[in-house]
This record gives sequence, structure tokens and C-alpha cells, in this order.
Amino acid sequence: SIAMPYTGNAAAAEPIKIGMIWAKTGSIVDQAEYLAQGGMLALEQRNNMLLGRPAEIVWLDEPNPQGAQQSAERLVGEHKVAGIVGGALSSFALAISAVAKKSKTPFIAGNAAAGALTGASCNKYTFRLQPPVDVHTRVLAPYCASIGKKWYMLTASYAFGQDIKKSFTDYINANGGQVVGADEVPVNTADYSSFILKIRAAKPDVVIGGIAASDLTTFLKQWNELGMRGKIPFAEIAVGNTDLWGVGPEAADGLFTLTWYYKNPNNPPEEQAMAAAYEKKYGRPAADKTWMGWMSMKALLDSIEAAKSTDAAAIVNALEGWSAKRGDITAAYRPFDHQMTNRLLVAGIKPKITDKWDYFDVKAELPATAADIEKAFGSQADSACKMDSL
Repeated sequence: SIAMPYTGNAAAAEPIKIGMIWAKTGSIVDQAEYLAQGGMLALEQRNNMLLGRPAEIVWLDEPNPQGAQQSAERLVGEHKVAGIVGGALSSFALAISAVAKKSKTPFIAGNAAAGALTGASCNKYTFRLQPPVDVHTRVLAPYCASIGKKWYMLTASYAFGQDIKKSFTDYINANGGQVVGADEVPVNTADYSSFILKIRAAKPDVVIGGIAASDLTTFLKQWNELGMRGKIPFAEIAVGNTDLWGVGPEAADGLFTLTWYYKNPNNPPEEQAMAAAYEKKYGRPAADKTWMGWMSMKALLDSIEAAKSTDAAAIVNALEGWSAKRGDITAAYRPFDHQMTNRLLVAGIKPKITDKWDYFDVKAELPATAADIEKAFGSQADSACKMDSL
């Protein structure tokens, strides 16, 4: 019968679907747009093909943790995706990770920094690109301590902020300093003036921030309006370029850790090519989040090709063996907790911003050596992850 080979071909031409969960609404939407565009660029660079078949991305929203969970369930159940990239906030990523584990679907969290994701809540199907909070802390805290030993904490009342509060408090207490004030603030706080007045009265040497995305933008604008810019140094880990672009060149201030910067001359050729392709397509420079979205998606797509299959276990094994050369180091996911090991940038706001995109002076790339990276990320013995099997 003629129908038989035809049916086979139809099945073979079915597109491979990749799930993507980045916020389309809410406080993280500015970052999420770049994360999503980076992911889509990674597939476009392969001419939207995987394993010789057409491939497509299904992008769903994450309005809140429950919404992120429902989107993950839809991608698995309705769309039959081969894997998922997403989780713009730690609370979203933890919700998606639980679905990934239950449904046995490979998931790469590109942006979430809460320790639990590759710590106590780790699982065989979840991988994470962003270094966790404690690694960022080990990089930035010594800079803050060199400025002064009296710190004030202003952190968000969810996983990311709570992790920052704990890790920076532990650091300064262990290094002969003190926390002279601490406030936990709800997400989407519109008015920070009461907190800023408390900071002014406490006279700290450094303010340690732990507020994400548009909340950070709002805070820094009000910090400037109340005459605090340049008076007390502000420091925060794991910020996005978009958060500072949103503040504007007049009010931007602080010392930060970033995962990537488009103007960093040490970016490897492949990443420079990605940044050029992004700028050509969107008419603006690639943000750090563009790179994170691209790198997460690239790792997943590379691993599907390496597995020569959309079988989940084969993709997980390929991800555990995946790596990317970045100058004199190699970025890779550790088999024992699926945390990517990599370098971070310590960057300060330029004293005078003359280009509406180029805000940062990169002061250092840390940890410096492969041995330093291993030390900063901790060993398997230090890890709270008890990895399950496939």
C-alpha cells in the first residue's frame, strides 16, 4: 500500500518542539524579553532544524510560581516538548523544576540564583546556568568589605533575597564586620523612601541589595531622587543590564556581579558573533540576559544533537557531558549537582555614561583560575544536593 511510507514521512517531518518559559508579564518582564530573544536566536542559528527535522520553540508565560508550574505541565502534556528552558525568578524555576522531575523532562534554568535549585531541591532533570547566590557572594563580598565593614541589607522577601541576606551576613560576621540594619521588602514595592531614610540614619559603609529586576530600577531611581547617589556605595549580585538601563544614566549607581557583558573584550568569538547577530536583528546590544537565554538554549540544542535523540535520559546524559570553551576556562554542568561552573564579572557603573547602553566598567573576571572556580563553587562534599537517578 502507498499509505505506509507516507505515514512514516509525515511522522518524521513532525517538528521537534522545545519549551520556553519566560515571563511575559510582571516585574521581570524586561529581563525575560532578552532571555527569550537569546533562546530564539540559538535555534535560528541552526536554521530552526534539529536532528535533520524542523524544530520550533513554544514560549509560555510565568505570571507567578503557580503559573510557571502550569505552563511547564502544558508544555509536557499538550506540546510534548523535548526539553524546557526558563525560570526568570528563582521561585518560578523551582516550580518548573518540580514538573521536570515528575515528568522526566530536561530543564535548564537560565536565570535563577537561589541555592536550592542545585542544592537541596536538585534533581536529575534540572540544570542551572546562573551561579548560585553564595558563589556571587564569594566574588563580590571581598570588594564590599574593602570599602567598609558596616553593612546595611535591603533584600526581597523571597528565595533570592533571603539567600543574599544570609550569605552576605555570614560573610561580614566572619570577617570582623557587622550588619547595622536589615529590611526585607515585598516584590513590587512602589515606594522605598522609608527604607532609604532608615539607611541614611544607620550610616552604613555599604548597602547590600537583594532586590531584582524592576524593583531594583525603582529603588535606584528613588535613591538618586533622595540625594543618596554617590553618598553610600550600593552593591548587588546577579543584576541584569536591563535593570540599570531602566534607571537611566543620571541615576545609575553601584557595584555589581554580572554573568556577561557585550563590551567585554574577552568574550569568545562565538559569543561575539552571537552579540553581533542579536544587534543586527534587534537594533540594540545584547544584554547579559540575551547571552543567558542563548547559552541555556544552545546547551539544550547541542545536547539533543549529541544524543541523536529526543529521549529524555539520553539528553540528560549529553547535558552532563556538554561544555563550552570560554577563553582559558571551560564552562560545563557538574554531574553531581548540574550546576554550571563559570566565571563572573565584577562591574561598576562608569563615572560618566556617554553611550545609552554602555554603563559598566568591568573591574575583574573572577574566580581567576580553574582551581579558584572549583573552590568558589564548592565541592560535592559541600553540596546539599543528593542527586537521584534517571
